[in-house]
Amino acid sequence: MALAVIQSRAAVGIDAPAVAVEVHLANGLPSLSIVGLPEATVRESKDRVRAALLNCGFEFPQRRITVNLAPADLPKEGGRFDLPIALGILKASGQLKADLDGYEFAGELGLDGSLRPVAGVLPMAIQARAAQRRLIVPRSSAGEGALVHADTYGAAHLLEVCAHLAGTGKLTPAAPPARLSQPDWPDLADVKGQRPAKRALEIAAAGGHSLLLVGPPGTGKSMLAARLPGILPPMTERERLEAAAVASVSEYGFHPSQWGCRPLRAPHHSSSDVALIGGGIRPKPGEISLAHCGVLFLDELPEFSRRALEALREPLETGKVAISRAAARVEYPARFQLVAAMNPCPCGFFGDPNGRCRCTAEQVARYRGRLSGPLLDRIDLIVEVPRLPAPVLRSAPPGEDSATVRQRVIAARERQLARGAVNAELSGRQLEAACRLDQACQQLLDQAAERLRLSARSYHRILRVARTIADLEASEAIQSNHLLEAIGYRRLPGLA
Repeated sequence: MALAVIQSRAAVGIDAPAVAVEVHLANGLPSLSIVGLPEATVRESKDRVRAALLNCGFEFPQRRITVNLAPADLPKEGGRFDLPIALGILKASGQLKADLDGYEFAGELGLDGSLRPVAGVLPMAIQARAAQRRLIVPRSSAGEGALVHADTYGAAHLLEVCAHLAGTGKLTPAAPPARLSQPDWPDLADVKGQRPAKRALEIAAAGGHSLLLVGPPGTGKSMLAARLPGILPPMTERERLEAAAVASVSEYGFHPSQWGCRPLRAPHHSSSDVALIGGGIRPKPGEISLAHCGVLFLDELPEFSRRALEALREPLETGKVAISRAAARVEYPARFQLVAAMNPCPCGFFGDPNGRCRCTAEQVARYRGRLSGPLLDRIDLIVEVPRLPAPVLRSAPPGEDSATVRQRVIAARERQLARGAVNAELSGRQLEAACRLDQACQQLLDQAAERLRLSARSYHRILRVARTIADLEASEAIQSNHLLEAIGYRRLPGLA
């Protein structure tokens, strides 16, 4: 009997749990069986591995081969286990005389022994670095791992891996790919007029607040949303890692040029709740997780299905989403910044001075009723984006560019981080410490809460927004003008 144990990474979720690939050779009829909840792609690896070994000049053992993928209760999917299975067979059969301790492997094998790229290399590299183990992956995937782990090696062929392990050849650590500068986001100066909406956009960027833009068609709602990423502060190292790890395990994959770039996701309103939240037979991250540390723009908000919108409620509060299926439970981060846009009525012209709206009161109420009270309660800023007459647009002075606004946003964000958290994430004692009010401001807020019938959630969200407005003005304390502006963003007349 012979036994070989190879370490790999499952990369089912962000944490990429370690998987031990145990290969056992025993006397008996020649066969190869894979156990440990392998899915179809993993079960088919036995044919890929057999062909690759034979075409590389190795002997495929004519014995009973059992490959155990431990832990047994974790579903295994993808072709990433081909390389560790092949190395385990070579090690167990004595064809590879090398010490494999300190290594982890992942890679899909071609029938000729070539290594093909696999998904999820970045979270594998994060965990391999934490475990102080070297990682060998296909060469085309090595740059992704090298972003976070210096001991990431790329190989183009199974023979290269074997030569490196046996000491007859040498793989060099992969070099991190060149990182792109900040993306060329559209400039805020392109938006004519709409000063209140621009102001709200700046506040949202500074404090990480959610924003709803309400107005007729063609008033610049989508233009404003597209310019939010350009005024957001640079990502922290932790944010870079988390956002890249989510993209890496998704069906879209991660490109190293995206490193450090805040994502902007804008799904169509026909998207299902699974597309937004994530899931599937094999749970994958949805749009809210792909927008982690970035912006999720939902245009035509009431046109989304009620079920999809209601599914946003918990992630907006917790910043994460747990997807449970019969075979697995996966938790993905979802700390996204929601920017939504909607028309005031089905035709879009409710309240227009020209009287173009022909919607009945019942139609308007039904349209707005597609947004539940609990969902609106979780939106910090609700802003009207009205239609501007042509003369006003022509005479509108040039507005501030994104670079100028971004500097103020960065300064305000630094004040928040010095206190311990971004304002949108303040809770408990942090909220009490950062948002202390004097007697006059407290009385003002209490009166607003009584007249507007604010929930406890709305009450605290007003405090957070007021704190952000104070930070933009470099004010140590929240003043009455900060509170009044924050209260004004709470709701629009006629909008529940």
